[in-house]
Amino acid sequence: MSRIIAIDYGLKRVGVAVSDPTQTIAGGLATVAPAEVFKFFENYFANNSVEKFVIGLPRQTNGKDSEIVPQIRKFAAMLQKRFPAREIVFFDERFTSILAHRTMLEAGLRQKARRNKALVDKISATIILQEYLENRRQLIINN
Repeated sequence: MSRIIAIDYGLKRVGVAVSDPTQTIAGGLATVAPAEVFKFFENYFANNSVEKFVIGLPRQTNGKDSEIVPQIRKFAAMLQKRFPAREIVFFDERFTSILAHRTMLEAGLRQKARRNKALVDKISATIILQEYLENRRQLIINN
């Protein structure tokens, strides 16, 4: 089976997570500079089969798109053009940064580590992917 990649896109960093081949468990993969992300994926695809991208789409608490959504959609369009064989799915990423900080706190990471924004972005991507996998699994169970 192919893997699924999740992306937590930011103007300064792109958090990347990947599923296991059975598409059951998400794990943090990397945090990459936006200018390097396409090269990173080319290198990753040389050794790994990836079926789709799940891109976090931040929404405000009222459900409206946050101000970065146009840049994320532009990034997704470039990603689709560069890697047309892979499906792109958007997934609501509301509160993933808060959950990432909570996860770091519960894991016992020191305050200095919790301030590492690259680590937060990678954990956020992992949360996006795990929630996507769990939602997909629930849809299958319920149908």
